[in-house]
Amino acid sequence: MPLCITGRLRPPRLCERHSLLPAPAKACATLGHNTGDLSSLLITGALQLLTLRGRVPRRGKFLSDIGIIRDGALLTRDGVIAAVGTRSEIESLPESCSAEKLDVGGRVVLPGFVDSHTHLIHAVSRAEEYELKIRGASYEEIARKGGGILNSVKKLRAATVESLKKRAHSALREFAEYGTTTLEVKSGYGLNVASELKILRLHKELSAEQPLDIVSTFLGAHVVPAEFRSKRGGAEQYVSLLTDKLIPEVAAEQLAEFCDVFCDRGAFSRRESNQILQAGRKKGLVPRMHAEQLTRTGATRLGVKLGAASCDHLEQVTKTDIQALARSKTVATLLPGCDFHLGLRKYAPARALIDAGAIVALATDYNPGTSPTVSMPMILSLACMQLRMSPAEAIAAATINAAYSLLRDHKIGSLEAGKQADIAIFDVDDYREIPYYFGVNKCWMTLKKGQPVFQKAHT
Repeated sequence: MPLCITGRLRPPRLCERHSLLPAPAKACATLGHNTGDLSSLLITGALQLLTLRGRVPRRGKFLSDIGIIRDGALLTRDGVIAAVGTRSEIESLPESCSAEKLDVGGRVVLPGFVDSHTHLIHAVSRAEEYELKIRGASYEEIARKGGGILNSVKKLRAATVESLKKRAHSALREFAEYGTTTLEVKSGYGLNVASELKILRLHKELSAEQPLDIVSTFLGAHVVPAEFRSKRGGAEQYVSLLTDKLIPEVAAEQLAEFCDVFCDRGAFSRRESNQILQAGRKKGLVPRMHAEQLTRTGATRLGVKLGAASCDHLEQVTKTDIQALARSKTVATLLPGCDFHLGLRKYAPARALIDAGAIVALATDYNPGTSPTVSMPMILSLACMQLRMSPAEAIAAATINAAYSLLRDHKIGSLEAGKQADIAIFDVDDYREIPYYFGVNKCWMTLKKGQPVFQKAHT
């Protein structure tokens, strides 16, 4: 596997101090002169090292506990974190003396972002709809005219596997450039057997071809496709196609870990959603839900009842929904990028969810229609200013709680011994500057399992 996925930067070289440099430099010695252990990496000189270690998941006041170590360092071995602590503690370890060294020069080090809700595979943008929204057209008005999800479905069905893969690879490089190391990716722009399987098989191929971790979710229940809408009883027939044909095939080929449903007006009812998610659960697919985005349908209560890993969006939740989430292990994944791009005034009630004790996560909802962003730092900015989350809460929501929603908190989401060395390094003096500089990418380096997958070029 190549060290870099940017396509622009060469693999790092070792200088005379055995330091890992962000770009080639004349002072670098040849690899043949290195005496360091290339299986071990010492990352040192962090002004702030955000470990996120501690209780999982984070709830209530503990969401802001991000485990800061000042003048911090960590040691990795074979892509796994071996030790975390202060610079003096870690540099004094015997293994640190022989490890390859990366001095981050007073930057901020934190876990790589875990983006737990994306729609990675799509054919083209929906820029024409963006202009319609600016002129005042609503999401539902555009959908009724054949736009929205059905527009993406039509274009994806006509697209080649090669073009879809090329677009996805480009997006994955950009995700890495903003500090993301793990993504959940959904199907849902195929909505027939051939196209849904095409998307899910692409997820598997992409997992093998590039270094970021990809977690696959089956979202055949995104909306009812056009060819079924024109039939009498078409929605019921499509649900049967999902439960009797597609879900068994997805499970048999092990193409997804999760099964998701868009439960809302114009999509699937609570009864239909229950039928689909129950069918998925019987085949070993863990439930997830698009819930209470446009209208309040009761999807959240259904998700909690089914033990869903996450209920996402939640702009229209009620107090009873919030209480149900707070008593459950279901994550409330908030997607402020979607509300921002749609120009909505109502965002999910993050403060009420946090104060009640719900498990709150953040994700980009990367998709061509309502949230075309790969930038988790921008999502943190929106979470702080629109959802009134603190920077510490937002970072915890985008790392350890998001990892919990993907059932991976035992291996990613925090910087602790025994976990993957998934690390983002930001060129800032304080972690609060990550959301503070909105629309600006301050990510300096991203490492996946201890290997650089993005490095900012020398200037």
